[in-house]
Amino acid sequence: MADHSFSDGVPSDSVEAAKNASNTEKLTDQVMQNPRVLAALQERLDNVPHTPSSYIETLPKAVKRRINALKQLQVRCAHIEAKFYEEVHDLERKYAALYQPLFDKRREFITGDVEPTDAESEWHSENEEEEKLAGDMKNKVVVTEKEAATAEEPNPKGIPEFWFTIFRNVDMLSELVQ
Repeated sequence: MADHSFSDGVPSDSVEAAKNASNTEKLTDQVMQNPRVLAALQERLDNVPHTPSSYIETLPKAVKRRINALKQLQVRCAHIEAKFYEEVHDLERKYAALYQPLFDKRREFITGDVEPTDAESEWHSENEEEEKLAGDMKNKVVVTEKEAATAEEPNPKGIPEFWFTIFRNVDMLSELVQ
């Protein structure tokens, strides 16, 4: 059992540890000043492999066999991953072809080259609250349409400032818009 007596308010274990640390530092300084020790240390460091291949050369044959087996497994994994990305690429190409007509139609609506049909402009919500708001909006639209019938309404081409509105309302992009 350690002696936990106190000397001048400091535990003797702490004093002992401080003395040992001080002695260790002095011993280290003395060893590092010895040219023979430094030469032996340098020789030892020169013999340490500096590249992974030289490290592997120093290993026993059984370990080298395991490393080679791991390399073969890694190559097989790389081939499987390459096949995976080929299939992903093929799927992306397939669906890009399916998306393209929709993207073209969207562009035509945005630029105003084509007006959507009544069926295309009809929107059915799955949310009841949205439907209620939509009903309220329809009532307001009816009132607005009556007022608009008396006043000539401008008919802008496409959707004005569509992309500006998108960029402004998307958090990741809004910081880029000045």
